[in-house]
Amino acid sequence: MTQETRERIERHKGGTICARGQMLGDELHGYWEWFRTDGTLKRSGHFDRGEQVGEWTTYDADGMPYKTTDKTRKC
Repeated sequence: MTQETRERIERHKGGTICARGQMLGDELHGYWEWFRTDGTLKRSGHFDRGEQVGEWTTYDADGMPYKTTDKTRKC
């Protein structure tokens, strides 16, 4: 039996979106985004069954990309 992904949204205390992405069972899976309380994008990247994979981007206070990190799996 295969599991289906479902959307998950987490909110800051004030109600704005803190994070959103997909879950596979109890694990983060697929594309995820994190936001500041003012709604600007803070960080984004992909998970594969709970593990960060691929390229992750960190954004400045204006929501513009300023840093990219490679999370490629290493043996």
